[in-house]
Amino acid sequence: MAHGTTGEKAGTVVEGGKYRIETDSMGAVRVPHERLWGAQTQRSLHHFSIGEDRMPQAVYRAYGIVKKAAARVNAELGRLPKDKAELIDRAADEVIAGKHTHEFPLYVWQTGSGTQSNMNVNEVIANRAIQLAGGNLGTQSPVHPNDHVNMSQSSNDTFPAAMHVAVVLELATHLIPSIEALVKVLWAKAREWVDVVKIGRTHLQDATPLTVGQEWSGYAVQMEEALAEVKRAMQRLYPLAAGGTAVGTGITAPADFGERIAKEIARLTGHPFVTAPNKFAAIGSLDPMVSVSAALRGLAVPLIKIANDVRWLGCGPRAGLHELNLPANEPGSSIMPGKVNPTQEEAVVMVGIQVIGNDTAVAFAGSQGNFELNAMRPIILKNVLHSSTILADVCDRWREHSLEQITLDRARIDRYVGESLMLVTALSPVIGYDKAAHIAHEAHQKGMTLREAALASGHVTAEQFDKVVVPRSMVGNPRKDVGLE
Repeated sequence: MAHGTTGEKAGTVVEGGKYRIETDSMGAVRVPHERLWGAQTQRSLHHFSIGEDRMPQAVYRAYGIVKKAAARVNAELGRLPKDKAELIDRAADEVIAGKHTHEFPLYVWQTGSGTQSNMNVNEVIANRAIQLAGGNLGTQSPVHPNDHVNMSQSSNDTFPAAMHVAVVLELATHLIPSIEALVKVLWAKAREWVDVVKIGRTHLQDATPLTVGQEWSGYAVQMEEALAEVKRAMQRLYPLAAGGTAVGTGITAPADFGERIAKEIARLTGHPFVTAPNKFAAIGSLDPMVSVSAALRGLAVPLIKIANDVRWLGCGPRAGLHELNLPANEPGSSIMPGKVNPTQEEAVVMVGIQVIGNDTAVAFAGSQGNFELNAMRPIILKNVLHSSTILADVCDRWREHSLEQITLDRARIDRYVGESLMLVTALSPVIGYDKAAHIAHEAHQKGMTLREAALASGHVTAEQFDKVVVPRSMVGNPRKDVGLE
């Protein structure tokens, strides 16, 4: 990290225009002249160059909303001159629009309060506001990153507020629509295949029949219920810590700042954000984020189950179950010509595993709050956003490139139903469990059809068998189960 020398003034351009001098409470730092960030961002890049995990850009767009709202409230309260507020407002709009993504380079691995990311935003907005005013970068005039952009705030209350805003926007605009679209396809398949009788399987063994539509209705309901949990968890993100400043007492902020900034953020985003009723909980814990992560894990679990079912039901084509015809999207093997693999389903399973791993980290980090601050915020925010993003993306790809194109191998399905020994269950109420079990065992051991074994047993007549053992009559009311009645 290049430090300024004694006597160099803030904003001074040095080394032939390659750097400029930026200052903070610890002194002067040289910053690449073309960059909008300042001293604290430069220090963070030096001290926390750990791996390749950068703070997600969604965080900075959300922070732009928080800073814009804060500037407006401070101006309304007469604390911030209107001309400075307007400059901050304009610069924040550019951040929100993603125009300065290259100005937010910080690593996830930084101070646990998120102070470096907060100051990164403060510095970029301040310097951009200075540019808009026709001033010189680094001079901190007419807009100062702390005194003006960070007015009535601290990292302790604005970072969790930005966390909540970022995650709500990600869930509302990306994940929830993706899951809803997936559920729609699952229901469409359930209704398309409502009357196709197939053999059920429990413990991976043959069981009594159901319809393909009933099976897929189960998938649809699993995802609907998991999505409902995400929506419930998201409601916990609406209360914001902003206004609590350092420890929850609200020191340095006007008494009604929390209410005002939450109302402004709600207006800017269209989501019902409110001020957290207890700022000590809002700053000292990250429980709402932990709840959202748990709900994302709750989505991952049925996704893994359904994707595994689909790839098992599509396995083959000659030596597997192959009840489903999966689309051939790409060659499946570098050595075996013509091989097709369930690649989309495998991606879903891997994403689900990653989300479960992310949630483990989030839960552990959520438990690490000490006294008035949980200082594990960046890892929690990164993992929750990561989980939501990859869940949304993989659901879109799975729906587009696999689920919508799946068809049935009717001949294979019908053959399995005809060969199943578990249809004998229908005879149990007529001849008793033990006799029915004996018929099934005989059929299996002697390679007979169920009908042949039943008639050979002498326990039922051909007329009785044909009347009782009817697969279609053994599936209940599938049209009701899929919502067609």
